[in-house]
Amino acid sequence: MININGLAVEPIIGLEIHVQLATRTKMWCGCKRAFGAEPNSRVCPVCLGLPGALPVMNRRAVELAVRTALALNCRTAGFTTWDRKSYYYPDLPKNYQISQYDRPLSYGGVFEFPFANRISRVRIIRAHLEEDAGKNVHDFPGCSAVDLNRAGTPLLEIVSEPELHSADQTREFAVQLHRLVRYLGVSEANMQEGQMRFEPNINLRILKDGEIYTTPIVEVKNLNSFRALHGAVACEITRQVEGWQETGVVATTGNKSNRGWDDEREATVAQREKEEAHDYRYFPDPDLVPLELDEAWVAELKEHMPELPIPRTERFISEYKVPASDAPALVDDRATADLLDQAAEFGGDKSTLAKHFLSFWARHANERGTPIADLGISSKHLAELARLQCEGTINATATAQVADQMIARVAHRFSGGGHESSSESEHPAEAKLSPRAIAEQLGVLQSRDEDQIATWVEQALASNQKAVQDAISNQKKLKAARGFLTGQVMTISGGQADPKMVGALIEEKLAEIGQSKV
Repeated sequence: MININGLAVEPIIGLEIHVQLATRTKMWCGCKRAFGAEPNSRVCPVCLGLPGALPVMNRRAVELAVRTALALNCRTAGFTTWDRKSYYYPDLPKNYQISQYDRPLSYGGVFEFPFANRISRVRIIRAHLEEDAGKNVHDFPGCSAVDLNRAGTPLLEIVSEPELHSADQTREFAVQLHRLVRYLGVSEANMQEGQMRFEPNINLRILKDGEIYTTPIVEVKNLNSFRALHGAVACEITRQVEGWQETGVVATTGNKSNRGWDDEREATVAQREKEEAHDYRYFPDPDLVPLELDEAWVAELKEHMPELPIPRTERFISEYKVPASDAPALVDDRATADLLDQAAEFGGDKSTLAKHFLSFWARHANERGTPIADLGISSKHLAELARLQCEGTINATATAQVADQMIARVAHRFSGGGHESSSESEHPAEAKLSPRAIAEQLGVLQSRDEDQIATWVEQALASNQKAVQDAISNQKKLKAARGFLTGQVMTISGGQADPKMVGALIEEKLAEIGQSKV
């Protein structure tokens, strides 16, 4: 419960999510999906609903829908049917939408996600397949136009139980679901292109004088951003409290309504009363046979499911020792997360690899507008670079220099300047990207030759007697003097001395000098 205008209020929020599936063609015909194509150029008799045109199901859409259902822990129906959902609207050329009513593809799932330092658990009522409508365009003076390119695009509609209780929690649910469908590869989920749309159903329980009053359900239609979703839910919560205080109207049969979201006013606006199921006159589509899912096929899809983003994030926090705030940056692009795991399998230290991915590899990726996985650096070379630093062969500064050179060589190779004779080596291009070879060429390999380092230490101590005296005579100045002397050795060695060995030898020499003066 929250307190609004002196009342104890519990928001009750369910979410309907429409996800365009990443198929090459539409749900019931061979028309190609293409956002931004010339209006009405990707249509045919089937998606235009012309007489005599018969639909043929897109198998890939079913596969993507089943993958999503499995990730949502849904049960898949062995036998499912197609229904006609009848209503008239200009962007629906058939005057009905092919959807699923009483026998959905999947049902009875649950989605868990972190929110407010705990795990929120929201049940999924159903996830069913249907087709998208076209798009009304209001860019012309005095009239509206209709673009039917989107009509017939496969949609997965995910319906949650009303188990969300705030605008913040609703937004986080949507963010994590968006993350999931992109991770599975079932949708690009580009909300600017309408590939993922949210429709929250919102009402309130209001406690007053020991009585509970329930406000009418409002569905806010077609929200295509997390900001709009959050704003619409927050606005409705306040609006419904104020409306109930003014009118006392409570939820009864038939008083549900639809509203839209006005971005400029940051308010919901009335549209129409909300239809009930009987208003759509559902009936089985006579042109489509029922769909029976093969259990072995579903089991195979389940076996090949990737590790999902939320558990993978938790694993990365644990295994790669990264802060919880940074872990999503490593996980959200699946190919990049896979690359990181592969580099660890090649022997790269996990903590060091994660730091590299979050620092210079991320910088190079951002500069190029691409994921780290598309930089062209193999997992083997990523692991080798991490090992060089972890073992003390090169220092942190040199590691970044080697990475810069690796990126430059990849760019040179792909620009056509990297053509080499195959006689040079079995894999000449790969050899030129070897971090060790690059470090040698740059002269940044750190020396672990104890005699050589001892010589550099002697030179530094001889040239900086004041620092030596400070270190052995004044305990307060010991740490600063030792750091200064270490820096002098690194300067004399041109950065090639191993800092750990330098520190140990300086400490040993200072102890000897101190003993000799006792």
